[in-house]
Amino acid sequence: MKISPPRISWRLSDSLQRVLDSAPAIAQIVIAATASFAFASIVLGHQNPLFALTVTITSLGFSRDARPRRIFETAVGMITGIALSEILLLSIGPGLWQMTLVLLVSLVAARFISGSAAFALTVGIQAMLVYIMPAPEGGVFIRSIDGLIGGATALILTALIPRDPRGLAKKDARKLFELFIDSLIALNIAVRSVDVKLVDDALARVRRSQPLVDNWRLSLDSAIAIARISPFLQRHRRELSSQIRLMRGMDLATRNLRVVVRRVDFLVDDGEPRPYLADLFEEIAEATVLLAEGLDAPEKWLEAQSQFVEIIHQLDPKKHGIADQIREASVLLLLRPMLIDLLCASGMSEEDARAELPEI
Repeated sequence: MKISPPRISWRLSDSLQRVLDSAPAIAQIVIAATASFAFASIVLGHQNPLFALTVTITSLGFSRDARPRRIFETAVGMITGIALSEILLLSIGPGLWQMTLVLLVSLVAARFISGSAAFALTVGIQAMLVYIMPAPEGGVFIRSIDGLIGGATALILTALIPRDPRGLAKKDARKLFELFIDSLIALNIAVRSVDVKLVDDALARVRRSQPLVDNWRLSLDSAIAIARISPFLQRHRRELSSQIRLMRGMDLATRNLRVVVRRVDFLVDDGEPRPYLADLFEEIAEATVLLAEGLDAPEKWLEAQSQFVEIIHQLDPKKHGIADQIREASVLLLLRPMLIDLLCASGMSEEDARAELPEI
């Protein structure tokens, strides 16, 4: 029997999109690496300043977390490994057991300094590179100086040539909004047409929503941290602060949406359509669209807030004649905390949002 080789799934569009998404990081790394190498070799006259390059490139990297603190910690880890190895090399000389001792000391010191496993590996790798490479002209500590140049260059370029962190944060936000709105639309159709499979699919989607929230939080944290040191992004700090409020509200609303979807999944088992509930889901979806549009036009948040207030006033089982029907009333009751979260995301205080709840 002829066995065909495994087929690798690959699409040109995905590869091109990956390159486009990474373009700001690529440009930043290339410019920073060139600058650090040029300074070390041309200005200071160092021969083959390898560690200026490695520290710069590794510190910047392609991580979503582009915060200056993360870059600083990575650079410190690499420079620590370089300096430790150089000190031990001078103290005990070259050799197999000496190399083992250098690696051991470097890893122990790294784990003592930081709880990050990546930090320890970075220290260990740099220590081994220093140990097995011949000492450069001008003394072994030239490599530590090159490492410092690389780390400083990475931090300076983070401030002067940021990677459009605002754009990445908005992109992550839109992904979460898309999932949230799609799930509400699915609930609208499902309770109107009693489509159990549609609810099951929505439930599967919302259960996978947490990474979207985490990505948005991380990219937003990076944007705020860079805005503190970048002269080009400081004017956007108020906008980013507003987005923090939006992100926190949507995080809580998404958590509550998971509970709502699970409850609806149980509710539609009886085969009864519920048009009033479908209308509520449709109205919430329309208001959430306005909330998402507020990323580019903040005035939309007030429009969304007004719509959410109208919706929350409807979340009284008595108004729909289902106060004695626990299965249906429970869905309305579960929507109440979700609407409070959405109101908070739109800019209303939690106290004011709770005051809009109808008494039951």
